[in-house]
Amino acid sequence: MATHLTCVGRNREQLHEYLAQAQSQGVTNVVALRGDPPHGETAFQAVAGGFQYANELVAMIRGSFSTMGIAVGGYPEKHQQAPSMEIDLANLKRKVDAGADVVITQLFYNNADFFRFRDRCVELGINVPIVPGLLPVTNFKQIQRITSLCGAKLPTDFVQQLEVAGDDAEAQFQTGIEFAIRQTDELLSAGVPGIHFYVLNKSEATSQVLSGVTLPQ
Repeated sequence: MATHLTCVGRNREQLHEYLAQAQSQGVTNVVALRGDPPHGETAFQAVAGGFQYANELVAMIRGSFSTMGIAVGGYPEKHQQAPSMEIDLANLKRKVDAGADVVITQLFYNNADFFRFRDRCVELGINVPIVPGLLPVTNFKQIQRITSLCGAKLPTDFVQQLEVAGDDAEAQFQTGIEFAIRQTDELLSAGVPGIHFYVLNKSEATSQVLSGVTLPQ
């Protein structure tokens, strides 16, 4: 069982209290994130006594809740607020060095971006499992909005396929599922330690992807 936890809106004591309660209820893993600025704000600002960066949250969890597993976020195409990929990867290493057990990536649609990201992590000495995060496309307009917010790129040929589907919702859905199956198959064949699917209340899409993938022998 896992809980997502961000630095937004809570100070250190409140975060500690939340984790103690979660642990008492059987939660054994935490996805530790800095979090996005609150609605209406353009820059993240820690509350008084709170954390400015995710690595600070990770260090607190590791120090006070040593038995909890800790996952952190990674960005194959760079976090939008990071000045460069080098700085973004340095930030990721700080989170891992602070005690993270696994990296779960932001969604992406070009596996080459993930493989480059994974290679660079290894070069930096980031030696925890790196789990790709995938979001099966179910609606073209929705994924255009989501990718514009997180900075992920849609491959040109995939966009063309979605455009051919036009306003046919079922055709868009099936196009997205077929793409996600191919993407998942390639990642599994490349030996990823697992895959994290972003469901977004569209469990049928993920179910169809899982039914269609070919597990490596």
